[in-house]
Amino acid sequence: MLRETIRSLAESKIAPFAAAVDEEGRFPQEALDALVASDLHAVHVPEEYGGAGADALATVIVIEEVARACASSSLIPAVNKLGSLPVILSGSEELKRKYLGPLAKGDAMFSYALSEPDAGSDAAGMKTKAVRDGDFWVLNGVKRWITNAGVSEYYTVMAVTDPTKRSKGISAFVVEKSDEGVSFGAPERKLGIKGSPTREVYLDNVRIPADRMIGEEGTGFATAMKTLDHTRVTIAAQALGIAQGALDYAKGYVQERKQFGKPIADFQGIQFMLADMAMKLEAARQLTYAAAAKSERVDGDLTFFGAAAKCFASDVAMEVTTDAVQLLGGYGYTRDYPVERMMRDAKITQIYEGTNQVQRIVMARNLP
Repeated sequence: MLRETIRSLAESKIAPFAAAVDEEGRFPQEALDALVASDLHAVHVPEEYGGAGADALATVIVIEEVARACASSSLIPAVNKLGSLPVILSGSEELKRKYLGPLAKGDAMFSYALSEPDAGSDAAGMKTKAVRDGDFWVLNGVKRWITNAGVSEYYTVMAVTDPTKRSKGISAFVVEKSDEGVSFGAPERKLGIKGSPTREVYLDNVRIPADRMIGEEGTGFATAMKTLDHTRVTIAAQALGIAQGALDYAKGYVQERKQFGKPIADFQGIQFMLADMAMKLEAARQLTYAAAAKSERVDGDLTFFGAAAKCFASDVAMEVTTDAVQLLGGYGYTRDYPVERMMRDAKITQIYEGTNQVQRIVMARNLP
């Protein structure tokens, strides 16, 4: 029922704007409005804070179905979870009440600020600092590749509070867009997901109350990694949706397109391509849903499964979208058809929330 609801919403309120959002590189406001109106913009927020209280699998289905129509729009529910999960996992009761309520209501979006210009895969090498000053912390630094930066009201920011302890000297904070000293760089000019702004976040003597620290001092990096164990599953879901959208379109196209006097779907070479696309996509879906169930139960092998789902589903999405472009021939290579957009959008799923090379390191260290 949830899938039918979100698919119908995505097809009627999100898909019609997907091409324009990509072409104009603008935020998909129509999608945000539609998702908020249906209470599907942050379904993971627990009921006690005004949210829908959806479990990890339901959240995955929402993201998958939105991504099938528009990958940029699927980053609304996905990044709302990414940004707010540290608060849900480690935040004080006061912090949860203060920030999860507006998120659940749709009054604010939540972003996640971990990466920096010199700290990507090596996130523990970050340079952003937070210095204690009485009942406040003062933050200085630059965060890069921040999804929905400038649109989101709230940011989970990781900063070094004790430079002598490397990862154990990193703490997490909630920073608000309106805090004095917070500013944003120009939007990155990207290959895909053009409707979701990616910008640097500048923290220039940003002074925030001490109670905005998420969890204990020095636990920020552990919270950040624990968050990614759960949210990598949402990137897998996004990859599934993009691939499904491409497969659906290609499947329809090959039945209509005629060459040599018959639909190209009648040719075995085409049939084998579609069969492989569907088979790999289904394998990715099963792995992703299994990982979502583990995320919900917080199983001991979640780290492996989260990395495996994200890595496998994103590799499959890249393969399936590339094959979809091939199946449409010259038309697939033009912006008049959606599969080239899907191919461009799929690429980022192999990169963000940990490159697939890093996922393989994570899997190797956490073999079940």
